[in-house]
Amino acid sequence: MKTSRLMLLLPAIAVLAALPAPLRAQSPADSSSTASSTGQADLLYTRPTQKTKFHNYLLDGFGPFPIVGAAFVSGINQATNSPPEWKQGAEAYGKRFGSNYGIAAVGMTTRYALAEAFQEDTSYYHCACKGVFPRLGHALISTLTARRGDDGHRVFSFPALVAPYAGTMTAVYAWYPDRYDARDGFRMGNYSLLGYAGSNVAMEFLERAPRSLLYRLRRSNRKTAPAPK
Repeated sequence: MKTSRLMLLLPAIAVLAALPAPLRAQSPADSSSTASSTGQADLLYTRPTQKTKFHNYLLDGFGPFPIVGAAFVSGINQATNSPPEWKQGAEAYGKRFGSNYGIAAVGMTTRYALAEAFQEDTSYYHCACKGVFPRLGHALISTLTARRGDDGHRVFSFPALVAPYAGTMTAVYAWYPDRYDARDGFRMGNYSLLGYAGSNVAMEFLERAPRSLLYRLRRSNRKTAPAPK
């Protein structure tokens, strides 16, 4: 139990450690392929259009990432027989997959809806920095931060914090067995938050590797902000 609690604190520790970093140390996902007139990558930020944000929402909420994530977590749930009321077998796995996929969809819908209300850009942008630890810190701090304003300055994001718990609380009161309550929803939300952090780390380190599966999956659907004119 103590180990689990320590794991849940890692994103918060990373955020605190990374706060002194320059607030504009992240760049649009396609900045590496956008060259300026001097031959260097253009790191200026431009707010994404509504069309781009909606595309990103569909990709993050219903695309390959939540499908693969739900399949993986459902496999763990199946192996641990959680929840036990669903038992075993193909039908049980289907219930667990539907549950985890639904949690991801509700969480991402909450994230993007609240981000729209708060005028935030919660899309993930790769770090312009170099080195394992700076990039790791950037990926983790991005879990609880977003961009705001025309200059894209980074702020603490209430939508990013609430979204993981919105999905699990919905599951507890909508389709999980009656024995689960708000405490279970909060506990599962903690793990969902860790999942968000893990997804950012994967995108930071694997998405840009040309031979990686993540690169191939997202090459034609990469989250981007419009290139500055």
